[in-house]
Amino acid sequence: MNRQKNRLSISLLTGLIALLGPSIRAEEPGDGKEAKQPNFVVILTDDQGYGDLSCYGSDHVTTPNIDRMAAEGAKLTSFYVAAPVCTPSRAALMTGCYAPRVGMGRGSRHGVLLAGDVKGLNPKEITIAEVLKDAGYKTGMFGKWHLGDQPEFLPTRQGFDEFFGLPYSHDIHSFHPRQDHYQFPLLPLLEGEEVVEMEPDADYLTKRFTERAVKFIEKNKEEPFFVYLPHPIPHAPLHVSPPFMEGVPEGIVEKLAKEDGYIDYRTRDELYRQAIAEIDWSVGRILETLKANGLSENTLVIFTSDNGPPRNTLYASPGILRGNKGSTLEGGMREPTVAWWPGTIPAGKDNDEVMTTMDLLPTFAKLAGGKVPDDRVIDGKDIAATLRGEAETPHETFFYHSANTLQAVRAGDWKLHWNKKRKPTQLYNLADDPGESQNLLKENPEIASRLAGYMRAFQKELAANKRPAGFVDQAEALSKD
Repeated sequence: MNRQKNRLSISLLTGLIALLGPSIRAEEPGDGKEAKQPNFVVILTDDQGYGDLSCYGSDHVTTPNIDRMAAEGAKLTSFYVAAPVCTPSRAALMTGCYAPRVGMGRGSRHGVLLAGDVKGLNPKEITIAEVLKDAGYKTGMFGKWHLGDQPEFLPTRQGFDEFFGLPYSHDIHSFHPRQDHYQFPLLPLLEGEEVVEMEPDADYLTKRFTERAVKFIEKNKEEPFFVYLPHPIPHAPLHVSPPFMEGVPEGIVEKLAKEDGYIDYRTRDELYRQAIAEIDWSVGRILETLKANGLSENTLVIFTSDNGPPRNTLYASPGILRGNKGSTLEGGMREPTVAWWPGTIPAGKDNDEVMTTMDLLPTFAKLAGGKVPDDRVIDGKDIAATLRGEAETPHETFFYHSANTLQAVRAGDWKLHWNKKRKPTQLYNLADDPGESQNLLKENPEIASRLAGYMRAFQKELAANKRPAGFVDQAEALSKD
């Protein structure tokens, strides 16, 4: 009797598995069936150097949550942004293209977009958010945009379901130390396309943007989502919330108050350790939320920065690299980057393959079952296998631009710089010399000639396949009225 019951139970179980098998397999990647769509979180800091994480060897900051993220994921030690300043770097991230290709190498009257700028990312461009939204994702952005502040250019017009943040850098405000030159208006904070505050207390921005991202994740945990969390910090002036001000000398605290429309930027530089600590808290908060909601093994998280540290800061550091923000030396464009996806990205391994923020669009599209735009040139590559440690970089070359000017190329371990006359000036082997200290140009003329050929060919291709930025006839600074 017992054997008969067992046979009946086995028969019923077999039938049940046969009935449910297709739906069960649909949740499991790698068996030839459609995998569950992964979630994506991109955490982008502002002006953080290659040496500004403790897991990258720094001792002037402490980042236990990001260090843990690296231990559970991978440090990407040759990860690049496509430009050494804010606007073009972010344009490349959003579109998967070098900024000059999409007309965003610089702002209309400055190196980056300013308040009330007539220029912005062309609404005809297709962003990561639009690619994922078309694939069924919920998309949310919480933080700094800097790709145009006019209604036509805002994140809600570029694929984001939700936006809570700043239209540009938080120093584009009426307390700028060169306000007599710039005449900046008050800083607006937006909810969607509506200005909800003017001159928000910048001490709380990191916290507010993080909590909104957490709320978005919790609200959308039952469906695929994309979170873009671009922090305004550690771009100057540095701001941190009160819990992270513990240990700051009283004399410094007294100097931080706004007086007569003035913010002491130099004194605020003393808050670098505290600013990085709050960013680290933010990363921990995001990862904790994913773990608490059972989302860890189905979520790819990328932590990186938009460009290297400015030259005139007291503490931010490019680490072992040479160069700073605005420079096409490694310190201006190679960023401290961590990729985290438990069960998919091998834990605790450094990955030195060349990858870039431009790769996120095609990679996310492929993983999501979405479509990479095929009616235009996309410079980014699918790096999913590279992130997993299963393949070498798909990039034969990577090009370095300052505004719209091509200044250098990396091919394999070699990097060549040339001058305005397109004459090679510096050649480095980055595998041996990531700090670009030993110029090997004279010893390797054939290598220099080959790399210069790549640069000339790319200039020609780019000229033939450029797309325009967006422009409006008239622009007004955003206000609450």
